This record gives sequence, C-alpha cells and structure tokens, in this order.
Amino acid sequence: MTILSELHQDHVNLSKLLVILRLKAQALREGSEPNFALIADVMDYITNYADGFHHPREDELNKYFMGRSDELDSQLKCCSEEHVALKIATEELKEAIDGVLHDTVRPMGEISDLLDEFISQQLSHLNTEEGMLFPLIESQATDNDWAIVNTLLPRQDDPLFGTKQAEKYTELYRELIIDMNNK
Repeated sequence: MTILSELHQDHVNLSKLLVILRLKAQALREGSEPNFALIADVMDYITNYADGFHHPREDELNKYFMGRSDELDSQLKCCSEEHVALKIATEELKEAIDGVLHDTVRPMGEISDLLDEFISQQLSHLNTEEGMLFPLIESQATDNDWAIVNTLLPRQDDPLFGTKQAEKYTELYRELIIDMNNK
C-alpha cells in the first residue's frame, strides 16, 4: 500500500467516526442525551491516532515535497496550519466532553455546536487533502520520491480500524458497531 493510500484509508476511517459524532450532535439538538462516554472514546482515538500519528506523518510528507511548485507549497502550508487548528479544536471538544462526564454544567446546545464545528473543520480538511493536496503531490512525485518517503515515514497499525486493535479500543469498536445499529 502506498503512503497516500494509507493516508486515504485513515481519512475513510475518520469519516466513519465523524458520522457517529454527527448523529450524536443531532441527538443532542433533539433533546436526547447521547452516549458521552462513547464520544469521549472517539475523541481519545482522534487525539492519539489522528493528531498524534496521522497528522505528524502528513506533516513529514509535506516537508519532503515543499519547494516543488508555488501551488503545491501553498497547499502544503495551508494543510500544516489546518493540522494545528484541528489539534486545538480536538482538545477543546475533548475537554468539553470530559467536563460533561465529570458533571460540569454546560449547555447541551453548546456541546452540539462544538461537535458541529469540529465535524465541519475535519470534513473541510479531509476534502482539501483528498481533492487538492494529494492529487498535486501525486502529479509531482517520482518513483524515487516514493521510495525515499517510504523510508522516512513510520508505519503504525491503526489501533481502532487496523488488523490488530489496541486493547483500549476493542471496547470502543464493539460499542461503535452496537451504537451504529441503534441509530
């Protein structure tokens, strides 16, 4: 599997989680109380895998391809800036959800707004990478570039969607399947 294929698969997997979060935000707006522990587990996964591994991997890829063209440089810079903003948004939402779990009083409308904003930011970022950045990189990369990039960028099995689930995410995976069947 090529590096871009791996990153694309991460995007597909994250999109699945964003669908779950969107359903939770909708439930909140409709007056239901969603499974906040499940939302917290999703946010933990996003913090640990997406922000902790996936985005740094993309940032290294971006550094490698910086300087190829003005158009690509502009997209690479934008993507790196979005990674910083997404990490902040992830932490903000994670703290809000953790607060709810620890009985901090916070309007549920505020939580659903945070969820909606987070989902929108994530989807916009994914669409930019998939629709603009990755095709630009592919159009300018050589076989030699891919050989070098494959040695530079570490691989890590996805702890939730990979072939070997991390123990801490086994329960999350089961809960996601159950939860998706209930909504």
